[in-house]
Amino acid sequence: MNRTQVLIVGAGPTGLVLALWLAKQGVQVRIVDKTEEPGTTSRALAVQARTLELYRQLDLAETVVARGHRVPAVNMWVRGEKAARLPFEIVAEDLTPYAFLEIFPQDEHERLLIERLAGFGVTVERRTELVGFTEAGDGILARLRGPDGELVCEADYIAGCDGARSVVRETLGTGFPGGTYRQVFYVADVEAAGPAVDGELHVDLDEADFLAIFPLKGEGRARLIGTVRDARAEHPEDLKFEDVSARAIEHLKIEVTRVNWFSTYRVHHRVTDHFRKGRAFLLGDAAHIHSPAGGQGMNTGLGDAINLAWKLAAVLAGRAPDKLLDSYETERIAFARRLVATTDRVFSVATAEGRFAELVRTRIVPAVFPRAIALEPVRDYVFRTISQITLNYRGAPLSAGAAGEVRGGDRLPWVSVDGQDNYGPLSAIAWQVLVYGAAKPELTAWCAANGVPLHVQAWRPEHGEAGLAKDALYLLRPDTYVALADGSGAPAAALAHYFADRGLSPING
Repeated sequence: MNRTQVLIVGAGPTGLVLALWLAKQGVQVRIVDKTEEPGTTSRALAVQARTLELYRQLDLAETVVARGHRVPAVNMWVRGEKAARLPFEIVAEDLTPYAFLEIFPQDEHERLLIERLAGFGVTVERRTELVGFTEAGDGILARLRGPDGELVCEADYIAGCDGARSVVRETLGTGFPGGTYRQVFYVADVEAAGPAVDGELHVDLDEADFLAIFPLKGEGRARLIGTVRDARAEHPEDLKFEDVSARAIEHLKIEVTRVNWFSTYRVHHRVTDHFRKGRAFLLGDAAHIHSPAGGQGMNTGLGDAINLAWKLAAVLAGRAPDKLLDSYETERIAFARRLVATTDRVFSVATAEGRFAELVRTRIVPAVFPRAIALEPVRDYVFRTISQITLNYRGAPLSAGAAGEVRGGDRLPWVSVDGQDNYGPLSAIAWQVLVYGAAKPELTAWCAANGVPLHVQAWRPEHGEAGLAKDALYLLRPDTYVALADGSGAPAAALAHYFADRGLSPING
């Protein structure tokens, strides 16, 4: 019999990030994966701004940025010519410290996470798969099959990070409703030349095979993602790069000199009915899969992991009741469902066939998009949505109050003044209070008595412009989302009520 606090099934980015955040908080974890080695292909590429902000908690953000490639802009092409360009820095320079799209291939990403996890004394158990599990009393019993045969692992909780064919999900019987798009996609990592291989993102809007070009780090390296629309799609397993590439690649004037990886696949859109059932949780592709529109998939799984990790740590340490874990499903399933609906609409427009669809893509979008994106509110909305910085948990049980334009459940607005930003405290995985202006003596005393860090920053006009209120308190959860926003003038009482009403302990560590 083997014993651990949390058994994680699946060592992709979601499982690795969950293990990292738990290990950082002192939780005993065991992570298993049926593969012999980490992934060797690039697969998911995009690391969104919100993910990089959250990665500050484990000092990962700057390493990812240094090892990856910053994409400064997205370009749209029609009839072999560039029709529109959207520079990210213009859009997001006042919204986030990461005003760009970061490209960091999944295989490199996984190696970095494994390296950091080893620093906590945790290694991935390879060639080990979950056979099944049962809930027994105050824990679960999981049957694992490894290189040396079958064994039983006892754990307080099990986390299914085991992908679209999740054994954890199948065991729970939570279903996976949704569907499959009829289009066949191909993906190819290539070495190439041409005006569209310039370190930026390029999308072809013509009726010919849909094509997006994602830059990779290194001269002339790029990822091509396209559709196969005709009879060739009937047997995708037989396709080669030469079979699918010609029309769209010619439109974007790309000269491919070498193909390093090529694969075909179908895209699904599904969300399981429950993210939690008893002592088992579903995260990442085990819980939701959707179209690649906007590079949301991996980032959403990482958000699942960070949301769940602090809650598991609090419950296991006796600082919160088990019902805190219910908020994981409440907060994440709502976002997953919205995301699937949004990406489905975008994907359907981008890949639709017929004269009207061609008219929308080749005439209406190129004419309207540059004018619309010139408007600051439109630019702001587009970037906030794609980068996931607009994601919030408003209306959820852990979210309360409002101060200025900020409400409980929001991401804390990012403010930079004279080269210094207000995100310094966000590197801590802890409950903490932020005040912009002056803190009342009773608030200072309450924080000191309860072991909650209090960070006070001098009020600047930029804080107000970002939506913050002077002298108000902002209680941050351990995952840095605003739990309580309060400008009532009785901050200590507001904090006391917040924790008491939810049965939570503010004590960190």
